[in-house]
Amino acid sequence: MNAPVVDKKPRLTTSAMIASIASEGQRVTAAPFGKALVAYAADHPEVVGLTADLAKYTDLHLFAQAFPERFYQMGMAEQLLMAAAGGMAKEGLTPFATTYAAFATRRAHDFIHQVIAEENLNVKICCALPGLTTGYGPSHAATEDIAMMRGIPGLTIVDPCDALDLAQAVPQIAQHEGPVYMRLLRGNVPLVLDDIEGYQFELGKAKLLRDGADVLIISSGLMTMRAIEVAKVLASDKVDVAVLHCPTIKPLDEKTIVDAVRSKSRLVVVAENHSVIGGLGEAVASALLRHGVQPGGFQLAGLPDVFLDAGALPTLHDRYGISCEALSVRIKAWLK
Repeated sequence: MNAPVVDKKPRLTTSAMIASIASEGQRVTAAPFGKALVAYAADHPEVVGLTADLAKYTDLHLFAQAFPERFYQMGMAEQLLMAAAGGMAKEGLTPFATTYAAFATRRAHDFIHQVIAEENLNVKICCALPGLTTGYGPSHAATEDIAMMRGIPGLTIVDPCDALDLAQAVPQIAQHEGPVYMRLLRGNVPLVLDDIEGYQFELGKAKLLRDGADVLIISSGLMTMRAIEVAKVLASDKVDVAVLHCPTIKPLDEKTIVDAVRSKSRLVVVAENHSVIGGLGEAVASALLRHGVQPGGFQLAGLPDVFLDAGALPTLHDRYGISCEALSVRIKAWLK
């Protein structure tokens, strides 16, 4: 992938509320989801795109430009969006439905549950602004989306880390039979996993990105990017950090997780861009308990169970403990 460098920003402005999650100087790729979907759809005429007035803000506008006859603008009506996607799937199409994560999960949950999931329809729900990737406060920050969606039977949940993960996930979720909920990183998306030799996204599989003797960070989404950064920072303090990336939240790759925890006695930290209630952390804890595995310490590094403040994203990530600096401090404290 061609990856331009993010321009340095000398100070934070109100635009930082919706800024890219990339750090200064980090390589990024523009609209990897939209580009990957266009590439896949070129050879798969059954793919259609739908959105709830958010094509530009979910990168689906690229699909609309490439295939206008296969694009459907449903307006600000998320329940209609999901119902229409379900109907199209029943006719043999593969709908990709996009909106913001807060709107899909809170406003259209019953339609996803009853219309799509109960009939195991082939709908791919791809939602921007997951977790704390917007600074517009509780109305837009979908900090509980995974918790809401995990309880729906048969629904696959994907939380990609970066542009590479997203691009590789698109054809795989398209080919997967059944409904998928994917957390979508949009705009200028960081590119980090191409530095991991041999990395390939595999639906349903966790991947050990690096090993370490002292701490095992189990992470998903953008927190895998943070975990890699933290591992480099803590190495200077002679703390050896392993990173296990879990881009598929459901079904969870319990075998890989259990084997990684069982292999060494070390602190396990589950890092996620989601509330500590009902997300990856609780899923991992449940798996370890059921398999009788006792880690050398266990901590959740997710978002607190509160309605989050509005503000600039870098400030909020520091405040709620998911920036590289904040997570490094938390892990060192837990080790003590």
